[in-house]
Amino acid sequence: MTASAQKTAPVLILLGPPGAGKGTQARMLEEGFGLVQLSTGDLLRAAVAAGTAAGRQADAVMKSGGLVSDEIVLAILKDRLADPDTARGVILDGFPRTAEQAEALDGLLAGTGQRVNSVISLDVEDEPMIARVAGRYTCANCGEGYHDLFKQPATADVCDKCGGAEFKRRADDNAETAGARLAAYHAQTAPLITYYEARGVLKRADAMADIASVAGALAAIVRQVTD
Repeated sequence: MTASAQKTAPVLILLGPPGAGKGTQARMLEEGFGLVQLSTGDLLRAAVAAGTAAGRQADAVMKSGGLVSDEIVLAILKDRLADPDTARGVILDGFPRTAEQAEALDGLLAGTGQRVNSVISLDVEDEPMIARVAGRYTCANCGEGYHDLFKQPATADVCDKCGGAEFKRRADDNAETAGARLAAYHAQTAPLITYYEARGVLKRADAMADIASVAGALAAIVRQVTD
């Protein structure tokens, strides 16, 4: 196969409000397809720790109490996409958040011959989602997610993934805050959904279904762009 005929690494985006299961589903896609989940927060922390040029810029901005610019985030993302472990594809989580960021991402990917292959919207119903968010917690050691009703450890108080026995809940995982975050998500993401619908890459999955059903729906979508 010639260089021009080689497939580029697929780029997928998961959209969904807090509690929709993006983290859980991204980890399952990582394991099932060899993809790499790229979370904006993790990218920033890793770049700062590594002391890259963009990481130093981000560190200075965060220490001054400012918001890291799109330009810095894109520079960090560009550096990360050049790493060998992303060759089988990536899942973007937390970026883009606006149509303007989506346009900037398209420009970045075009420079490497890549594009956004699929955008998966994890669709939710607001009232049940608020209840879902209010019951979630994570392993303090490895970050594996759990829920009071939907996903408890197989052995009580022991993490299925790492065997840890310490768990934590976010202070803002309550009904009032969850409702406000959902409203903000809908307002912020509506233009982004329109943007990707117009480009024919938007897919939808019912995120109110059980974890296994959602995983199956996402796997079917991902196979279309990775096979």
